[in-house]
Amino acid sequence: MNKAIFAAGCFWHIQEIYDSLKGVIKTSVGYTGGNTVDPTYEEVCNGETNHSEAIEVLFDEKIISYEDLLNQFWTIHDPTTLNRQGPDIGTQYRSAIYYTNNSQKIIAEESRIKMNIDKFKGGIVTEITKASTFYFAEEYHQNYNKKMKEQYGIS
Repeated sequence: MNKAIFAAGCFWHIQEIYDSLKGVIKTSVGYTGGNTVDPTYEEVCNGETNHSEAIEVLFDEKIISYEDLLNQFWTIHDPTTLNRQGPDIGTQYRSAIYYTNNSQKIIAEESRIKMNIDKFKGGIVTEITKASTFYFAEEYHQNYNKKMKEQYGIS
């Protein structure tokens, strides 16, 4: 099993998308990339921790590749807006790829270059950074969209 970590705006939405991919074993939402140990949602939202809302994706590379996960990443958010996704504004909503090994770093950098040329015309602001501690978000944030759909009987 392999691990990938991405930040692409509100973690609720990206978790639902990654959960739907064949070969994704498990996803968890949380905080990473900042300087506060064991941050809370409220602290991250205040913008003082420098953490991003992120998703940790555990995947089976025999079924889905890291490249496939990156291709999904580029389509689920706007990587050309700095510290913003839609109505969500702040450094916690930045676009970021947190690589867990040198292979992921190289693949992510090549992917960003390709997307910058082919699709985003040089406007990508996505950071590519070595993964640091991933702090799991509070339980009520895990699978939030799924919980809300179940609560309200939405399929």
